[in-house]
Amino acid sequence: MNNVQERIFVAGHQGLVGSAITRALRARGYPNIVMRSHAELDLTDQAQVRAFFENEQVDQVYLAAAKVGGIHANNTYPAEFIYNNMMVQANVVHEAWRAGVKKLLFLGSSCIYPRMAEQPIREDYLMGGALEPTNEPYAMAKIAGIKLCESYNRQYKTDYRSVMPTNLYGPGDNYHPHNSHVIPALMRRFHEAKLARHDRVVIWGSGKPMREFLYVDDMAAASVHIMELDHATYCRHTAPMQSHINVGTGEDIPIHMLARLVGDTVGYRGRIEFDPTKPDGTPRKLLDVSKLKALGWAAATPLDKGLELTYQAFLNTQ
Repeated sequence: MNNVQERIFVAGHQGLVGSAITRALRARGYPNIVMRSHAELDLTDQAQVRAFFENEQVDQVYLAAAKVGGIHANNTYPAEFIYNNMMVQANVVHEAWRAGVKKLLFLGSSCIYPRMAEQPIREDYLMGGALEPTNEPYAMAKIAGIKLCESYNRQYKTDYRSVMPTNLYGPGDNYHPHNSHVIPALMRRFHEAKLARHDRVVIWGSGKPMREFLYVDDMAAASVHIMELDHATYCRHTAPMQSHINVGTGEDIPIHMLARLVGDTVGYRGRIEFDPTKPDGTPRKLLDVSKLKALGWAAATPLDKGLELTYQAFLNTQ
């Protein structure tokens, strides 16, 4: 039985995922949500994190804080991606345990899986092959986060769970022209091209890779659903050394079709061209979500509807 009066710390509440989880928790009637901005709490600083948990009497943690970005950002700042993410994870998990927090949800990424993994990707494919080089440091940090949670569960009998979302998009995304993921990057470029009346937009890569996309509020709903499962149910569908659960739609789309869909959503009518001299990243990345469905959850927002909602949110930031 879940106690809605528990104090829940959402680490990274201002980010894409953290803000959606905060919305989902409020919608489910949880009133005691603890939030700190980076200026208030630097999660890479162990002393600050220790003091926070000692003072706040937190019951649950959603660990959504992370340094994230697209291919360009991962290639440009590999040291920052591995260092910041590993430090945040280590500090939050360890200090949560020290303070007696029994329940935590770690949010990873589908980039943890081998670059050439069989499709769709099952949870047990983890560490079965080489990672995609363009985001290997980030992926390694996320794999370490899963194993951190599993290790504390095995040694200290905590209930620290892990979910691996597919590519996320939605309100609160990062629309930086160089450091954003594919949907917000495309949305910004098409929006600016429409305003400037450009007759063509050139996109990195061949357009052939297949990608799966999940609306972020669906991801948040799945996260709360998994945290609300009783321990026995969660453990029936996982294993002590393979405890993570994929979160996605179970459907994917070629990037060239996605680009046209985003262009239509924005109202851009010019030509869309691709530059195959630029990196594509992983050829295909579709998650097997059979475990998640067995646990009673499935995505609710179709891609076209999610893109409409995302564009409206983008326009509100302009």
